[in-house]
Amino acid sequence: MFIFKLIRRVISFVLLLVIVIPLYAAGSIWYTAKNSTAEKSDVILVMGAAQFDGRPSEVLLARLDQAKSIFKAGLAPRIYTIGGGAPGDRTTEAAASRTWLINNGISKKNILAIAKGRDTLSSTKAYVEQMRKAKFSSVVIVTDPYHCYRAIKMAKDRGIKSTCSAVESGPAANSGIKYLARETGAYLAYVTVGRLGIKLSDRG
Repeated sequence: MFIFKLIRRVISFVLLLVIVIPLYAAGSIWYTAKNSTAEKSDVILVMGAAQFDGRPSEVLLARLDQAKSIFKAGLAPRIYTIGGGAPGDRTTEAAASRTWLINNGISKKNILAIAKGRDTLSSTKAYVEQMRKAKFSSVVIVTDPYHCYRAIKMAKDRGIKSTCSAVESGPAANSGIKYLARETGAYLAYVTVGRLGIKLSDRG
């Protein structure tokens, strides 16, 4: 009888974890999306997204417009663009982003394109490496609202003080439950296996 009670308690505990942990993660992601506050930093980092032969997608365009806005507001003296290219691409997300910023009034001397990264984790590793070489320690990450929490977490895990400036326009500005669910899964994957160096295939 005691064994059966113990088994029931263990099962109840496991079920509780299965429910509570994802709900807690989703709540944290949602709260950060709605309450992110960017702080003055060394670098503004534009997270990569799709580009089409040098033309930023709507998602990337919204991030670039946000980066331009906070740069003009004096939130940081330089912008890093990040993102590699897909097979067959003639350019990279980082290069397309840099070109757009230059064409829209940002001096090229204030922009560094880092043509690496096809997912959030590899992108974070690439720009953090560059920041360390330059002896910078703080970053404002420009990305989609629901992406902020995970992007901040990855930067902080690498010793970088990070805040987020979420996009205010574009397709991801008012994302729904599907994006929240996807980000919850991606965040849980990162905190369980991503920190061990296992490659995670997300794009955001």
